[in-house]
Amino acid sequence: MAFRRRTKSYPLFSQEFVIHNHADIGFCLVLCVLIGLMFEVTAKTAFLFILPQYNISMPTADSETVHYHYGPKDLVTILFYIFITIILHAVVQEYILDKISKRLHLSKVKHSKFNESGQLVVFHLTSVIWCFYVVVTEGYLTNPRSLWEDYPHVHLPFQVKFFYLCQLAYWLHALPELYFQKVRKEEIPRQLQYICLYLVHIAGAYLLNLSRLGLILLLLQYSTEFLFHMARLFYFADENNEKLFSAWAAVFGVTRLFILTLAVLAIGFGLARMENQAFDPEKGNFNTLFCRLCVLLLVCAAQAWLMWRFIHSQLRHWREYWNEQSTKRRVPATPRLPARLIKRESGYHENGVVKAENGTSPRTKKLKSP
Repeated sequence: MAFRRRTKSYPLFSQEFVIHNHADIGFCLVLCVLIGLMFEVTAKTAFLFILPQYNISMPTADSETVHYHYGPKDLVTILFYIFITIILHAVVQEYILDKISKRLHLSKVKHSKFNESGQLVVFHLTSVIWCFYVVVTEGYLTNPRSLWEDYPHVHLPFQVKFFYLCQLAYWLHALPELYFQKVRKEEIPRQLQYICLYLVHIAGAYLLNLSRLGLILLLLQYSTEFLFHMARLFYFADENNEKLFSAWAAVFGVTRLFILTLAVLAIGFGLARMENQAFDPEKGNFNTLFCRLCVLLLVCAAQAWLMWRFIHSQLRHWREYWNEQSTKRRVPATPRLPARLIKRESGYHENGVVKAENGTSPRTKKLKSP
């Protein structure tokens, strides 16, 4: 299964070979795990890669439900889905983004940003739909108290745990993709910043058993990011199309306010009123004053940093816009002089004297009377 058409062959396992064939290598590894399901000897190991581990059967009034908690074996499952994400990344790049970018004829800088926004639009749209479905089916939207009641939320439904594993796999796969996609050195620090922010927040919500609150915050954040990257794609297609940027700017500030409000409400007030406030990592209980302050400081610092970057970029854009407008006003329009009709005598001038063209005198000759 070849993802890219190649006209040049590279030495086996060289740097260029790995870069141009990393999706095919990942596909081969995934295929080996899937083949392992066919044999009884390797099926148990293959299921370790594919399915979430640490399942627990919990009795209910009607039947039993299966829930999950986290553990070290989750790293193996995350590794498998990292390769799945690398393959999907290559498919989107090959069959969607490359075909669109060829028609747009973008420069190298815009082409790199177009690929970045294109990949994130697909990811954010999928995550928003998936996260909204999980939040609605689990009843977290209709019952906001469930965000902090019955803490710690150690036992997770299948769809909640699988969502978190896939989220961690995606943002971990983004780190080697910086190398595979040959991202410019100027862009690497910026991309590393938001990749690490997502990893810290998602892993923190997963490990501290704040999965319900994390789902709501991710839904808000991903919705805003989807709008931003859609605006970038429309801007690359037509530079005069900036309406979506205005909509994103209005939604961005409201999203920051909602995220801070929910975090303070759930952590600062909800968990603070819970009776069980003992530090017990074995039972998954991190509801102490120190842990709550650390989580709130992390969330508030991240939102403040994002808001500062947003205000800084908006001020820079406005400053550039007003500078362009002022330069246009300062340049005076050159007045057009009215064309004057100049009556010229026939012939040509030489040393201030009008000469005839064909050897004839330009002056009219007087006719002599006979």
